[in-house]
Amino acid sequence: MDADYIIVGSGSAGCALAYRLSQTGEYTVIIIEAGGSDSSPIIQMPAALSYPMNSKRYDWGYLTEPEENLNNRKLVVPRGKVLGGSSSINGMVYVRGHACDYDYWQESGATGWGSADVLPYFKRMESWHHSNWGGDGTWRGKNGPLHITRGKRENPLYDAFVNAGEEAGYELTDDYNGQKQEGFGVMEQTVFKGRRWSSSNAYLKPALKRKNVELFRGFVNKVVFRNKEAIGVEVSAKSGLKLLTARKEIILAASAINSPKILMHSGIGPGNHLQQLGIEVLVDRPGVGQNLQDHLEVYVQQECLIPITLYKYWNWMSKLAIGAKWLTTKKGFGATNHFESAAFVRSRSGIKYPDVQFHFLPFAVRYDGTAAKQGHGFQVHVGPMRSSSRGSVKLSANNFQSSPKIKFNYMSADQDWVDFRKCISIAREIFSQKAFDPYRGMEIQPGESVQSDIEIDKFIAEHAESAYHPCGTCKMGKIIDPMAVVDPNCRVIGVEKLRVADSSIFPQITNGNLNAPSIMVGEKASDHILGLNPLMPENLEPWISKNWRISDR
Repeated sequence: MDADYIIVGSGSAGCALAYRLSQTGEYTVIIIEAGGSDSSPIIQMPAALSYPMNSKRYDWGYLTEPEENLNNRKLVVPRGKVLGGSSSINGMVYVRGHACDYDYWQESGATGWGSADVLPYFKRMESWHHSNWGGDGTWRGKNGPLHITRGKRENPLYDAFVNAGEEAGYELTDDYNGQKQEGFGVMEQTVFKGRRWSSSNAYLKPALKRKNVELFRGFVNKVVFRNKEAIGVEVSAKSGLKLLTARKEIILAASAINSPKILMHSGIGPGNHLQQLGIEVLVDRPGVGQNLQDHLEVYVQQECLIPITLYKYWNWMSKLAIGAKWLTTKKGFGATNHFESAAFVRSRSGIKYPDVQFHFLPFAVRYDGTAAKQGHGFQVHVGPMRSSSRGSVKLSANNFQSSPKIKFNYMSADQDWVDFRKCISIAREIFSQKAFDPYRGMEIQPGESVQSDIEIDKFIAEHAESAYHPCGTCKMGKIIDPMAVVDPNCRVIGVEKLRVADSSIFPQITNGNLNAPSIMVGEKASDHILGLNPLMPENLEPWISKNWRISDR
C-alpha cells in the first residue's frame, strides 16, 4: 500500500491534516488509526462524556509513573484510541488559548507561529454560530468545518457564577475566544445539532468521501527509513505486519504520548536512552519525549440548598429518559457537555494575562462519574495554566506494544504550590459572593476545616487530577536548539520527509483546553506540507488589562 502522504493518528490534528491534504484531489492520503469506530451514542451524546473517557475500548489506558509530589499516586492519562482521537472522548470545551501564548511560541523559536500567524487558521477552521452573542466577529471564523456553539444556560447557577465573578471585582468577557480572554463569561463547546462535533465529524468523515483518502486500521510500530529519508511505516494490522509507503511525506499526529514513542522506536531520540534499550540510534535528538507539560486541577465543591442541580437526574430512570430524548431528537440534557460558564483570571498583580482557568458545573461530580455523597452541589474545576514543572515520556522496553513511561513531575516547582493555593482561595471567594447566597450550603471539598497552607497542600496532594492536556514532547523550535524536535515547518530535525503535527510540538502549553490549538496545528501544518504560502497574518491586538502590573483584577 502506498500514498503521497501517510498520516499516523486520526485525532484532532490528524483529521484536519487528512481533510486539507486531500482537498484539491491532487494527492492521495492514507490515515492510520489503531482504534475503532466513533459511532456509539456514548461518544456522540455530549452529556455522556465521562463514559468514553473511562472506557478501555476508546482509550489507550495509559498511567503515569508514581508522582512523588502527589502522594506517589499514578494518575490516568486518557488518550483517544478511536476515530477522532481525544476529540472523541474529551469534554468538548473549546478554548483557543491566549494571543500571548503564541507570541511566546514565536519568541522561543517557533518562527511564524505568533498570534498574528495562527489567528487566520483558527478562523479558517471555525464555524462560529450566533454572532448576536456579542464579541467581535472579526476575531471569529464563520465557514469552517468545526462548529462552535454555546449551551442554553437554563440553570440559574450558570449566571450566578458569572455574576459572582463581577461582584468580586473581576472582568466580564462576552467571548473569551475573541479579543478578550480575561474575565467571567459563557463557555463554548464543540457541539453541533446536539452531537459531539469531534475532528472526526468535522474533518475525517467529509475527507473519507473523497476517492483520494483511505483509512487504514492498525497499530504503527515505527517509521521506516532509507538512510535518513522516511519512506514508510511499519504497521501491525489484523492481516499481519504491513509496510505502508509514502511517496512524499509521513506525518505523525499520534498525540503527545504516542508521537515521541513512535519516534524513539524509529531510532530518533535521546541516544543514551535508545542505546540502553538496544535500539539503533538514527538521530540523537535529546528533546524527544522531554518538555512534557499538562494542566493540573482540583474540584472545589459547594453544597446547593435548592434542588436544581444535575444531581436530580443522577439515577437510571432519568438517564434513560435523557438518552431516549437525545436519540430521537438530539435535544435536551443529553445535548450539552454542561460546561456552560467559565472564567480566566490572573492570580496576582504583575501577571500580564490570565494564568488561572475555571470550568463551572452545576453538579458536584468527578470525571470518573462519581457524584458527591452530599447530593445536590455545584463545583469549579480550577488550576494554574502555566506551571514551570516539566516531565517526560520514555520507552519502557524495546517492544512496540509496551506502554511508555510517563512522568509529569507535577508540582515539582515551589511556585506551583503558591499558585494552587491561590486558585482555591479565588474559588472560595467567588462562591462566597452575594450571587450564590440563595444556593450556598456547606463547602463539600476541600471542606471548611481545610484552611492553613499545610492543610491545603495536603488536599492538593491527595485530590489534584490531570485536566488531560499533555503536550510539548516534540517541541518546535530553531534547528540549533538541541531540545527542539521539529522546525517551524513541523519537519523532524535530522531526517527527511517526516513531520510531527499535534500537541506534542507545542513549545509551551496554551491557556485552556488543548483541542482547539491541536486542530489549528493540523490546519497550519497542512499548508507547510503542501508548500503553500501561509495565510496572511492578522495583527489584531488582544485585550490586556491596563492595571496588570498593580492589580490582579
